[in-house]
Amino acid sequence: MGLYLCVFDGDEELEGVEVGRYGDFGWFRDTVRDQLEGRVAGARFPTLMLHSDCDGSWSPSEAATLRKELQALSAALAKLPPVPLPADDWQTTIAAERSLAPKSLLDCFFDVDGEPLLTRLMGLCDVAIERRLPILFQ
Repeated sequence: MGLYLCVFDGDEELEGVEVGRYGDFGWFRDTVRDQLEGRVAGARFPTLMLHSDCDGSWSPSEAATLRKELQALSAALAKLPPVPLPADDWQTTIAAERSLAPKSLLDCFFDVDGEPLLTRLMGLCDVAIERRLPILFQ
């Protein structure tokens, strides 16, 4: 089952990010915890890390806090070396198809279209903040 984060205005989808499987989002958050939070989930990025990834939402005010966390997280991940992508998984396939060669840990995280995950998530936050709508987990 895949994780789709999106912003809707009524029945109209304004923006969405297909993250991958829930396990992929878990791998991302585990990496953040282990590499940047001293193995204590939520120590630096509580809005991202302590929110359940099951059918929930980030409110517009939480989206504003999340946006700031994602900016700080992007800067921190950009300073760390890349890690191998999960073997024999969609990330490896997308990386090969799009000639993605991660130069930092930040580059190791992308959505199912091969777009930078944190950039896409910050864009989702921007829509949620601007339109005063929640980010939904689907």
